[in-house]
Amino acid sequence: MAVLLSLAAALAYGLSDFVGGLASRRTSAWPVAFVGAVAAFVGAVVLALATEGSASRTDLLWGALAGVGSGAGGAFLYRGLAAGRMGVVAPISAVGAALLPVCVGVATGERPDLLVWLGILAAVPGIWLVSREPDGAGDFAAGILDGVLAGVGFGLLFAAMGQVPESAGFAPLAVAQGVAVVGVAATAAVLGGRWLPYDVSQAWGVVAGVLATGAVLAFLLATQTGLLTVASVVTSLYPAITIALAAVVLRERIHASQGLGLLLCGVAVGLVAAA
Repeated sequence: MAVLLSLAAALAYGLSDFVGGLASRRTSAWPVAFVGAVAAFVGAVVLALATEGSASRTDLLWGALAGVGSGAGGAFLYRGLAAGRMGVVAPISAVGAALLPVCVGVATGERPDLLVWLGILAAVPGIWLVSREPDGAGDFAAGILDGVLAGVGFGLLFAAMGQVPESAGFAPLAVAQGVAVVGVAATAAVLGGRWLPYDVSQAWGVVAGVLATGAVLAFLLATQTGLLTVASVVTSLYPAITIALAAVVLRERIHASQGLGLLLCGVAVGLVAAA
């Protein structure tokens, strides 16, 4: 069940990135990101109010920390994009998002099976290859810092949400999404971006935000029914979903390295599922 929920999270994240990215191409990225964050927050609040749960102060703090990670990860990812270093930042951040929670899981006592470790070994290069832009690496040296910081941010999101127990309900999720809204607005303001929506096409951010809420929800449930190490690695395969959608829907070309990455991601899922 944990693997299925993690796959659902990866699918939702991949769809969210695809919809958000497509909308950003037609207008501006920051308003789409802000609308998406607000929609994710509203969805999380509705979910928290509609379900039972008793969150402690510690649970809410974990949620807030997850929101900080989400905001920081997005900030450095956008900074890399704005500087033309996406081909460097994206793969480093995606790998970091997978590995940091694995380290946290192992440090807190999780001991994955051998097949899971083999899946992780296949997933890391798979995520890197799928996320890599063969034609535009940008400034590699400068992009490393943004990539590492973005990866730490997203990894913190996964690791912190993995500490929320089932008894807490979904209030910590709402807190995380609320902090992320502030993070998007603050980051856009610091970087000089226009983040308030001004065009009807930016409403597509609502779809991206709802999908993102579903992704975090599925990930949270996955960590509550299985290992954080498994949930984080499988969920971090979401770039493969985005690339596959771009190929099918937009007829974008999949480079040879990305094709190899997709294959490795499939192997990783198979190994983790077989464990």
